[in-house]
Amino acid sequence: MNISTLISGCKKNDRISQKTLFETYGPKYLSICKRYMKTETDAEDALVQGFYSIFSKIDQYTGKGNFEGWMRKVMVNQCLMMLRKKVNFTLQVEINNLEVETPVTVEDDLAYEELLKLLELLPTGYRTVFNMYVIEGYKHREIAEILDISINTSKSQLILAKKRMREIIKKKHRLNVS
Repeated sequence: MNISTLISGCKKNDRISQKTLFETYGPKYLSICKRYMKTETDAEDALVQGFYSIFSKIDQYTGKGNFEGWMRKVMVNQCLMMLRKKVNFTLQVEINNLEVETPVTVEDDLAYEELLKLLELLPTGYRTVFNMYVIEGYKHREIAEILDISINTSKSQLILAKKRMREIIKKKHRLNVS
């Protein structure tokens, strides 16, 4: 079944089309949910609720733009809604008081699974901003609006996330060398 047929079937609430869409894209979008959510169970809940939103709002997809991109946005928004219910993102940190080394692009060298494991170790706020900025490509202004935080909080959360990731990686390497 091609994607247009699947979309058309889903718009008609055809269960076979919905099942096929879920089975085709579920694993891909589960990995996105895992980047945002702390536990496997929360990621699976976000995935199911995200697909429910996709099926409920599929009539809003006009055919303009990439359907996978539209589904990805729905899925990320679902994760963010779930996180907002659980986490207070309004932590304020003055960015002027942070001492940060020149950014190391060590995350570029990590395999995807290693990155997932590393993200699991970050506090929810750091992980969420890191995902939105580095992986999803949101600007700090957009992150601030979506999470209802200041732009400086978004920037500081990203800086602190990268700093924490560097510390974890350095500690891991020290343990492996010993």
